[in-house]
Amino acid sequence: MAFGSGCHWCTEAVFQALKGVDKVEQGFIASTESNTTFSEAVIVHFHPEIITLDILIQIHLYTHKSTSNHSMRTKYRSAIYYFSEAQKEGSALLLVNLQSEFEAPIITKNLPFKDFKPSEIQFTNYYKNNPNKPFCQTYINPKLKLLQTKFSKHLTDNIQRKSIK
Repeated sequence: MAFGSGCHWCTEAVFQALKGVDKVEQGFIASTESNTTFSEAVIVHFHPEIITLDILIQIHLYTHKSTSNHSMRTKYRSAIYYFSEAQKEGSALLLVNLQSEFEAPIITKNLPFKDFKPSEIQFTNYYKNNPNKPFCQTYINPKLKLLQTKFSKHLTDNIQRKSIK
């Protein structure tokens, strides 16, 4: 699966914090039709027997502005990118079922994955390499705190125990 939201540094850090996620590829994803422009996103390689697609999508929706159709949505497309028909159908159903947990309508799109351009190496693993930088403290730490509160059983041990300000 692949996910687009806000800044891919944040999205990368969120998914790297989860048990059952082997690899997170940070970069830019393009889809089809009216979504062919590249926007910041990550590809998440995971073990569905450890962490389900349902949980990944819930975490995705809760850790970005999935109900806000702001002016930067071309660069920061709120999306779930699927690689198969089964993922397409599962994601679409989950988006409908999870709507009741949000006051405003979810604007996250369910889109086919078309193309990927990886980020330059100096920008990957940004949080792991720079946890004390102001950007990480301001934007990523609140997302990790939310994970500790709402999704703690799905976190890697080092994030579960980490004191995040």
